[in-house]
Amino acid sequence: MNRNKGVTGPKGFKAAGVAAGIKESGALDLALVVNEGPGQAAAGVFTTNQVKAAPVLWSQQVLRERQLHAVVLNSGGANACTGPEGFQDTHATAEKVAEVLDVGAVEVAVCSTGLIGERLPMDNLKAGVEKAAQELGAGDQSGLDAATAVMTTDTHPKQSWQDHPDGWSVGGFVKGAGMLSPNMATMLSVITTDAVIDGDALDAALRAVTAKTYDRLDVDGGTSTNDTVLVLASGASGVAPSAEQFADVLTAVANDLVKQLQGDAEGVTKEVSITVNGALTEAEAVVVAKTVAEDNLVKTALFGSDPNWGRIAMAVGRSQATVDQHKLGITINGVTLFADGHKAADRSEADLSGRDVAIVVDLNLGDGTATVLTTDLSHGYVEENSAYSS
Repeated sequence: MNRNKGVTGPKGFKAAGVAAGIKESGALDLALVVNEGPGQAAAGVFTTNQVKAAPVLWSQQVLRERQLHAVVLNSGGANACTGPEGFQDTHATAEKVAEVLDVGAVEVAVCSTGLIGERLPMDNLKAGVEKAAQELGAGDQSGLDAATAVMTTDTHPKQSWQDHPDGWSVGGFVKGAGMLSPNMATMLSVITTDAVIDGDALDAALRAVTAKTYDRLDVDGGTSTNDTVLVLASGASGVAPSAEQFADVLTAVANDLVKQLQGDAEGVTKEVSITVNGALTEAEAVVVAKTVAEDNLVKTALFGSDPNWGRIAMAVGRSQATVDQHKLGITINGVTLFADGHKAADRSEADLSGRDVAIVVDLNLGDGTATVLTTDLSHGYVEENSAYSS
């Protein structure tokens, strides 16, 4: 896996990241990713929140055709809960991109991230689009600039790229640090590929991969109004991989991006994996893992490096999945502390002094299994989220 390359790693793509003056800090805040073809297939997956930002509503509409020429993204403002005027701003943004690239507005997806409820400074944004179009490049720095321009509370840009021996590749970037939960996080992600693949196949692959990757990260239970994952296919490699080959590489890139999200979550001091085995179904395994991941008593114990299996058992038991306490087992960092309904070892035997924590819950009821990634609940998380509006 190569983290020095991102959306410009696959052939047929250019990108730019510029400072448009949306952020008062003067930092990079507008990104443009352009697919120069020959193919224009695209697909997207969006937030499940019933309160959806204007860019989400716009991008959902244009992706009905499974085709995109470009994606424009801004940080510094979510353009969520801004009424009809906010949607008009999104439309105007797409039209501006269409104008400078000489394409149709319906071929342009729009993404925004930042504070909810405020209108975007459209004069600055439109000027930024023109600037980004002038600075479009195919090199690694252009891709990195784009990944940097979408950051909010992220401490560093996150990108990934992987090639296939047959001569095609997948690359992408992601942003997100808080309000992270299954249903895709406060997260924007753009993935590109030069594989030859049609829009319907791309959509099916993205939905299957998202369910196993982006949707399995849960930092704080919050589901953003702006969550978006887009995949664009240029077909520039001339190679049409099998569905299985494409899914494998797409999954690898998505997993790497999600792992980077986990490692840069707000206030993180522990990177936690919660694996549930033996559930009646995979869906029930996800329910259990998600309940444990979101439980504040579990998360604060992890922050204190306390292998408090009692809090985990409590969270498992209050989930909506089928649980039999007499068959339940809990293992933390390789030490089984609870088995068959009773204490199995002193909790001091489990070492949580390091950054990585692996929790395994055995329900012993069926074949369902799932893993959810999460983090601890630290002073840093509380301080960061109480000190600014998000």
